[in-house]
Amino acid sequence: MAKMESMNDLFLHELKDIYHAEQQLVDALPKISEKISSSEFKSAAEMHLEQTKDHVKRIERVFDQLGESPVAEQCQAMQGLLDEAREIISQDTSSEVLDAALIAAQQKVEHYEIASYGTLITWAEELNNKEVADILKESLKEEKQADDKLTQIAVQSANERAIK
Repeated sequence: MAKMESMNDLFLHELKDIYHAEQQLVDALPKISEKISSSEFKSAAEMHLEQTKDHVKRIERVFDQLGESPVAEQCQAMQGLLDEAREIISQDTSSEVLDAALIAAQQKVEHYEIASYGTLITWAEELNNKEVADILKESLKEEKQADDKLTQIAVQSANERAIK
């Protein structure tokens, strides 16, 4: 890890972290989606995979905007969240309970991303880089929408099916 002596250094560190987090998700989401039984949840997961690929591209645009090469830095938090999801999948459980558990795991991921993007946007604004903040706001909006959709699926169907 590079030395962090300024807010700009800290911003770049966090940008590299979320870049790796999003890359990990692009790799993991298809494998997780295979285990989803609810068609509504599977559709939401597939849509979010496409959005996640866009998030990676947006982060690359931010690196370009900053005159930096897109470099990922190991995101231990996302690794841990994805390890939890893999652990859930390995359990012997009904498909209904698995869907409810995977929605919860996915929401943990969304909350991490929401916190990361929110922080990056605040720092970009404080560093007087409105263009970068605006690019990141697009991803933050999609992360919040994904979280809301997961809540809707959980409350309207998945949790009820898991209870029965």
